[in-house]
Amino acid sequence: MVEKQPHLIQFSSIGSPSLGYLSVGEGMESIPFSIARVYWTYYTPQNVERGGHANIDKELVLVAVSGTITVHTEMRDGSNASFILDHPATGLYIPKLCWHRMHYSHTAVQMVIASNKYSEADYIRDYKTFKSWK
Repeated sequence: MVEKQPHLIQFSSIGSPSLGYLSVGEGMESIPFSIARVYWTYYTPQNVERGGHANIDKELVLVAVSGTITVHTEMRDGSNASFILDHPATGLYIPKLCWHRMHYSHTAVQMVIASNKYSEADYIRDYKTFKSWK
């Protein structure tokens, strides 16, 4: 089985500078899964790193609604990538079993679209466990 890889998603965007813009993400279309949960983070200090985990059975799309978010990803095969989210019409797909870490600008607001509801049992928070997961 080939694992899915983290990748950027461009959402449709309509509007104009004089009126503003609207972007749309729809489950099973621009979002590659059915949406079970949406949450957001904000007021994260710039010196704080969030994430530092992988999800066993959850897929995510991260969106910087405001500000800039730098996301570092690692798959179990050791492939690494870094992404800069700085536009609300761009999302980052995070597949299952993808270790990810995030750094935020002071004004960053991150929206997270998730395929499953929260379950602590779904989180791998220890890096060595992530690397040895079967």
